[in-house]
Amino acid sequence: MSGTETAIAPGWRTGRRLAPAVLAAPGLGAVLEALEGRAFLVGGVVRNALLGEVPGDVDLSTPLRPETVTGRLEAAGLRAVPTGIEHGTVTAVAEGIGYEVTTFRADVETDGRRAVVRFSEDMAEDAMRRDLTLNALYADAAGAVIDPLGGLGDLEARRIRFIGEPEERIREDYLRILRFFRFHALYGGGAEGPGIDADGLAACAALADGIERLARERVGHEMRKLLAAPDPAPATAAMQASGVLWRCLPGASAAPLAPLVHLEALAGRAADWHVRLAAIGGEEPEEALRLSRAEARVLERIRGALSSGLAPGAAAWRHGAEAAWAAALIATAAQPGIGQPAPDWETLGAEIAAGAAARFPLAAGDLLAAGHAPGPAIGAALAEAERVWLDSGFRLDKSALLTHLGAKGQQD
Repeated sequence: MSGTETAIAPGWRTGRRLAPAVLAAPGLGAVLEALEGRAFLVGGVVRNALLGEVPGDVDLSTPLRPETVTGRLEAAGLRAVPTGIEHGTVTAVAEGIGYEVTTFRADVETDGRRAVVRFSEDMAEDAMRRDLTLNALYADAAGAVIDPLGGLGDLEARRIRFIGEPEERIREDYLRILRFFRFHALYGGGAEGPGIDADGLAACAALADGIERLARERVGHEMRKLLAAPDPAPATAAMQASGVLWRCLPGASAAPLAPLVHLEALAGRAADWHVRLAAIGGEEPEEALRLSRAEARVLERIRGALSSGLAPGAAAWRHGAEAAWAAALIATAAQPGIGQPAPDWETLGAEIAAGAAARFPLAAGDLLAAGHAPGPAIGAALAEAERVWLDSGFRLDKSALLTHLGAKGQQD
């Protein structure tokens, strides 16, 4: 099609409109005006706005070729950055905000990780190359929602469904297996909803070995987002049942997640994917999920608090308050049986806060000044002092610790 209008079938018009605040994003109006009504909001911004959630990044899709997009933006005094020009993406910069504008596309060739595309003027073709129906929703410059593939019904039903044949969609990009579970965790219907889509789940199980073809950075990115969902337990359990979880993180178990999520809510603790990752375990998650050094250090502190056997306050002093909270939650979630008494969260929080704020009152110089001989015995004495100080709940001061060490030395 080469006219000035984009063909939109009458049945695609839903009668729904996005909230005006979505279209009021800084600079968005200028971009839409520059593209003369031939650009559409697409994907996550439309989905989230319809759910009443924060829209996030605003992505646009258009039948215009990249060079035309660039020309129109520059003619309107806007900056156009060719961020992915070979795949049809130009970033329009307006009022300091970047908006990705991507030409309608259709897949020509895929290898499970990337695709060769051709540009299209057909919105239906562009929609068909997306992964899930709820991500194939568009909105025009006035906010009117356009639904070429029935994604609005799935969104309203909280049903996560592949577009077309699930196995075909997955073979185009095996990362879609993980996106299927992540989107179920984020937008699925929960206990009252339709449950996980059986056809999609079967396709994920059948093609799970394709995950081995993905870069571990991509796997780790999806797993972080999944574990950060309000309740990733059902989706992660389905991953384990379908053989997907171990492809991502060998040795991991979804079992601790459901009680952990429940305890987080009781304790008033925010969701933290580091804590949930520590709970599910697995072999070498640092490598399997390509954790950064900072992320690996967080995980190591949680593991240290878990394995230390220390009381929560002492664990907070040694490993930090967040690690102590994580260890307490994970340990409680792992307790077998029904009806285990839950901790007194207020008391636990106070104990952890006290431990994190505590300062060990003794140093090597204090021991030397008190007459202790230099050498390895100083380290042993400090360790003994630390033990009794922790046992006292941080109450013993320097004088009391030196007295204890003196008495113990006489006994030895």
